[in-house]
Amino acid sequence: MKVAIVGVSGAVGQEFLRVLDERNFPLDELVLFGSSRSAGKQYEFRGKKLTVKELKHNDDFKGIDIALTSAGGGTSKEFAETITKHGTIMIDNSSAFRYDDDVPLVVPEVNAEDSRNRPRNIIANPNCSTIQMVVSLKPIEDLSKIKRVRVATYQAASGAGAQGIAELEQQVKDVAEGKETTANKFQYQLAMNLIPHIDVFLDNDYTKEEMKMNWETKKIMHTQAEVSATCVRIPVARAHSEAIWVETEQPLSVEQVKDAFEKTEGISVIDNPAKNEYPMPLFVAGKDDVYVGRIRKDIADPNNITYWCVGDQIKKGAALNAVQIAEWLIKEGEVS
Repeated sequence: MKVAIVGVSGAVGQEFLRVLDERNFPLDELVLFGSSRSAGKQYEFRGKKLTVKELKHNDDFKGIDIALTSAGGGTSKEFAETITKHGTIMIDNSSAFRYDDDVPLVVPEVNAEDSRNRPRNIIANPNCSTIQMVVSLKPIEDLSKIKRVRVATYQAASGAGAQGIAELEQQVKDVAEGKETTANKFQYQLAMNLIPHIDVFLDNDYTKEEMKMNWETKKIMHTQAEVSATCVRIPVARAHSEAIWVETEQPLSVEQVKDAFEKTEGISVIDNPAKNEYPMPLFVAGKDDVYVGRIRKDIADPNNITYWCVGDQIKKGAALNAVQIAEWLIKEGEVS
C-alpha cells in the first residue's frame, strides 16, 4: 500500500501524518508533496525522515494507491488529473469537487457505500461543520425521517487554518498587553469577540459556509430536508461547537435519541446536567469522536429534539474523516 499526502505542511496535512500513525494505517510507503516553498522540508513518520517533493505535472503518482489532498481548491482542480491518471484514488479535503454529481461526498459513518461510485477516482471530504453534524444526525434519521434542521455553529479559529490560530494567539497576547490588535485572516478582531460571518455572503444573505451545510447534508444523507444555519467564528483555538434543532416526522423521546447516540460508533455522549457535564471544545480538541450533550425536547415545539454537538474540526472534520474513507476502501477491497 503506497499513500501520498498532498499539502503536508498545512494544518490538515500535519494532522494526516498524526492520524495515519495513531491508527496504524496499513501502508508500506508514504510520499509527501507540497508547493515549491515546502519542497525539501523533512517530516518524521514512524521513525523515518521523509522529504517533501514538489507537486508537479509528471508521473510521480504512478504506483500510488491513495492520495490524501489538502492543498486548497485551486491546487486540487489543477492537479486532479495528474494525481488520478494512473489509478490513484484522490480523497480531497478542499471544496473543489464537493458539489460535482460524479464525485461522491462521504462521511463513513453515514454514507460509506457512496465511495464505490467514483468515476473520476475522486472522493470529496465534506466541510468540517457538516461532517460533525451529519454524524450526529444519522442515528436520528434511522429512528424517524428528518424533516428539517436548524443549527447555530460556534467555529474555532483553526477552521481558517494555521494562520487563523496564529492570528488569534497574537491578538490574545496584544489584548493582554494593552496593545492594538490587527486583523488579516478574519474580518475583525476575534479575541474577546464573536464574528457572525464565515466565508462570503451570497444573494440570499446566507454565507457560503451556511449554505454548504444545507447543500452537503442533502448530498451525504440523500435527503431533501432543509438545513438553516448561522455560522459564527469564536475565539477558541480548536474544535467546533454546534447547537442543533431537529424536526422529525415522528416525535422522538429524549431517551430514544440518547440511546441511539450511545449505540453509534464515532459518537460519545456527555450529558449530565446535574453534574454540569456536557461537551466543550477545551476537552474535545484532539479527540476522534463527535461529542453530544444537552439532549432535550424543544420547548418551542415538543415534536423536535435539540442538542449540543462538539467535534475537532481538524481531526474528524478533516484528516480523520479522509483516513477513515481510505480505511473503508481497503477493508472493502476497493484498493489492494
